Amino acid sequence: MAFMLLMLELMVLLTAAVACAPLWLKGAQAAPDSLYPPALAFALVLVFSMGALGMYQHNQPREDIKNTFLRILPSFVLGFVLFSLLASLMPGTQFVRLGSMVFVVGGAAVLLARLLVFTSAQSSMLEKRLLIIGDGAIARECMELATTGVGFHQFRVVGCVPVEGETCCVPPTMLLPPELSLLAMARRHAADEIIVSVGDRRNGAFPVRQLLECALGGVRVTDAASFFEREACQIRVDSLQPSYLIFGGGFDQSLLRAAVKRAFDLLASAAICVAALPVMALTALAIRLEDGGPVFYQQERVGRDNRPFKVLKFRSMRVDAEVDGKPRWASEDDPRVTAVGHWIRKLRIDELPQMLNVFKGEMSFVGPRPERAYFVEHLCREIAYYNVRHGIKPGITGLAQVRYRYGASVDDAVRKLQYDLYYVKNNSLFLDLLILIDTVQVVLFGKGR
Repeated sequence: MAFMLLMLELMVLLTAAVACAPLWLKGAQAAPDSLYPPALAFALVLVFSMGALGMYQHNQPREDIKNTFLRILPSFVLGFVLFSLLASLMPGTQFVRLGSMVFVVGGAAVLLARLLVFTSAQSSMLEKRLLIIGDGAIARECMELATTGVGFHQFRVVGCVPVEGETCCVPPTMLLPPELSLLAMARRHAADEIIVSVGDRRNGAFPVRQLLECALGGVRVTDAASFFEREACQIRVDSLQPSYLIFGGGFDQSLLRAAVKRAFDLLASAAICVAALPVMALTALAIRLEDGGPVFYQQERVGRDNRPFKVLKFRSMRVDAEVDGKPRWASEDDPRVTAVGHWIRKLRIDELPQMLNVFKGEMSFVGPRPERAYFVEHLCREIAYYNVRHGIKPGITGLAQVRYRYGASVDDAVRKLQYDLYYVKNNSLFLDLLILIDTVQVVLFGKGR
């Protein structure tokens, strides 16, 4: 839904800019073809601004006109500032300063488009009815995802069918007596989709024949792992079967994808490096003045195919942070963090020197967060499929960093791994762009890590 909303609003803004061209060109004579570059720039800048302020995150609450307007307003203010800066850097072109009328028309068009999309999405006509096979912990998590409204679609769970061998974790009122076949039960409750949440599928209680009958009868049958991947951008470790990773598609490692990703890495890193040079210089000065210690900090991390490399960061902890040589998890309010380090970690400035690792080809701009070998060895023993994240290069930012809070435990590592697995399986240029936009929001509002 986020992708469709982004493309719709991009077209709406582009149309609004072209329609208002006589106003913002201020009577200048211009060929029709020359209108499109500034109009496209206007639309892209505003979409970027809205994305930076979190307007394309799928887990936002359902919107009404007041909430939508209050979120659009600061986005358009940021867009006006960015486009004005772009116009000032390109004198003598059609990138002139926009008039207020263009922003009024564009804002009204986006407001209308967004309300139509969200009103349609909340319509009961688009609500899908789910029947869950299983009543264990995974079934409960499927119910929570379906009913909390954080997924991409609107659902109503009609009930759960208990399966022998599972410990019941769902409310008793949601249990359906298995007195009918699954197909008859699905038709009685008008279920659009069946979610299979059963973990142990090797015993005789797993209804393989009945599920096949449902699929042949026109009822969609979906594995819990696919449901989480589709609706939450996660590959859940607790509901994952090995065959899902092998036969589930994705994992694009083609030459074209590698070339596109490398080009994106270099362009994004170079642009941000140039833009952040003043900030990096001030950061280096502040670190040096605080305690006289070294400005940079190198640490061995595990990269693609488990190859070690030295990551470069601004030093944010005391010089004696690990004087005993024993690795420790960095906690959210770690007492080893210096005063300057607190702020550069909060704003992610400490990560900027990793651009050098990107230029050297050791890291990507977007990818799983690189971890130390000590923790990787420990986590590979504790967490199934943890080593899959090393199938691609680690990144300065990533899906786990922008979607999940600061992690400093094995449980946090599991939750972040679920986002990392999704990225490794589904990585694409568009996903990289969305993560880049979300990273701007994280920096602006200090969320995630």
